[in-house]
Amino acid sequence: MNEFYLKIENVVAFTSLGKDIPLLDVANKLPDAEYSPESFPGVVYRISDPRAATLIFSSGKIVCTGAKSIEKARIAMHRVVDDIRNLKIKLPTKFDIKIENIVASTQIKAKYNLEEIAFALDNVEYEPEQFPGLVFRISEPRVAFLLFGSGKIICTGARSIKDIHSALARFKDNMGDIGIKVKAIPPDGKKEAKVKPKAKLDKAKPEANPVKTKPETSKQTKAKTGKK
Repeated sequence: MNEFYLKIENVVAFTSLGKDIPLLDVANKLPDAEYSPESFPGVVYRISDPRAATLIFSSGKIVCTGAKSIEKARIAMHRVVDDIRNLKIKLPTKFDIKIENIVASTQIKAKYNLEEIAFALDNVEYEPEQFPGLVFRISEPRVAFLLFGSGKIICTGARSIKDIHSALARFKDNMGDIGIKVKAIPPDGKKEAKVKPKAKLDKAKPEANPVKTKPETSKQTKAKTGKK
C-alpha cells in the first residue's frame, strides 16, 4: 500500500508521428493556435477539455504539457492529432505516447532543519539565498525532490506514479537514517478521515430474583391519601 498522498501538478508527454506537419496550415486553420517562427520553431496549440497545451513541430513531434493526470495527457494528445487530421493532413491513426515527466506534490509531517539535512545527506543542493527549497536527488529511480520548510515536497523527473512512490520510500529511509521521522499527511492540509469505533450498547440484565408487587386495592389507596 502506498503511504504518501500525491497530487499530480503536471504531466509532460510526447509522440513522434513520423509525418511532416505543415505548421502554417495548422496555425491558420486551428483556433487557439499560435505560431511565431522567428521566436519559436513550433505551433503552440491549447485545448480546454482536458486542459492542456501542446507544442507541434514540423517533424511530426508533438509535446503535451499541463495535463493533471497520465490519462488526461493521453486523451489530450489524441484530441490534438484528431484536430490536425481534420484539416485534411494525413497522419497515422496509431502512435505511441511516452510520458516524459510527472510533476507531483505531497505533504509530510516531520521536525527538521533544511540546513542540517543539507550537511547530513549526499546529493543535496541548498542555497537559501537563491531558492527557499532544498534539492535532493535520487538516482534510482531518477527523481529530484524539492523539500520546503513547511513540509511540502515537489517531485519531478519521474515517468510513472510507481517511480514516485518508490522514490518517496527511499527519501523516507534516508531521512530516517539521519534521525528524522517522516509521516505522510494528505495534501492541502486536509485531515485524514478517521473511523470511530461503534460504541457497544450494554444490554440491561434482568434481575436475578425480581420482586413481584401486587396492585393496590381501592381501600389501600384511600388510606394513603386520607380520602374516605
